Amino acid sequence: MLPVKIAGTGVYAPGEPIDNLELKRLAGTEFDHDKTETKLGIYKRHIAHLRGIDETTADFATKAAEQAIADAKISADDIGLFIVGTDTPEFITPATSIVVQGRIQKGETWASTFDVSASCASFAIALDNAVRIMATDKTIKYAVVVGVYNMPAFVRPGDAFGYSIFADGAGAFVLERNDDGESGYIAGQLLTDGTQWDYIGVYAGGSRNPITPELISQEKQGLLNLQPLPGDRNVRLWPMVVKHLLSKAGESVEGVDHFIFTQINKSVIIKVMNELNQPETKTSYVMDRYGYTGSGCLPMAFHHAVKEGKVKRGDKVVLMASGAGLAVGSNLFIY
Repeated sequence: MLPVKIAGTGVYAPGEPIDNLELKRLAGTEFDHDKTETKLGIYKRHIAHLRGIDETTADFATKAAEQAIADAKISADDIGLFIVGTDTPEFITPATSIVVQGRIQKGETWASTFDVSASCASFAIALDNAVRIMATDKTIKYAVVVGVYNMPAFVRPGDAFGYSIFADGAGAFVLERNDDGESGYIAGQLLTDGTQWDYIGVYAGGSRNPITPELISQEKQGLLNLQPLPGDRNVRLWPMVVKHLLSKAGESVEGVDHFIFTQINKSVIIKVMNELNQPETKTSYVMDRYGYTGSGCLPMAFHHAVKEGKVKRGDKVVLMASGAGLAVGSNLFIY
């Protein structure tokens, strides 16, 4: 077990929540809100620009990080590493983590910063990287890892699918080097299939497709669904990856106290818990109040599980995330 524990957590979502009926009016779209609620479990979400709020990715990330720092009761000056996991960055360059560090530490420090962009698996992969860096560099006492999502900024007007599912939000962990042997990071497991890059994503704005008037006129900017995702992908992937992670760590499914999955579809999470033969009480949902917040949803769900008493110190927890690309990340730790 690596000697790094979660010392604090924080969340942020902009503005007042927007329910499905209000969303139709604000976004000028129409969708099956009954299906959105009963199958996906999404009743409300936060979207900055629909509330007229001038905030974007770095704002969300900074505010979640500040909450986590306050929760950990440490000084921002003590942080030696900032990692932001997102595929909706503030800019193509510089990295969002650099912007967040500047806002929190106010200037030049010895801290390291970088972003992880692995679609909706970005936070799980960022967490795994942060722990391993801290385990090998004893000069880093504290790190901040943020998962943040601002996909509504890339949803084109009139895209009912995009608006009904994707939402703004961020969650953050403060990690602390910890040698008490009671809390720590046990293992991570990643999985990748880059042949699936052309399903869903934001394909304009990089070097392949710079933003031009012609590209915009063809409506090839923003979030695009190029082809349907396999309907059973997560039901197949998540149990397989969880079992591989636990086998790697020499742990059992029954020994895990709580599972937190990508918060995109409640019915899929229920199916996966059944596949793992685990009670639904051992998982958490936050898509009902936040919608789907991509890279932000794992730390947001974990934060609420802790604050609501579903996860306590000493519990063994699995985080499981997957996203377009295909990128998958998972973590096993003792809180």
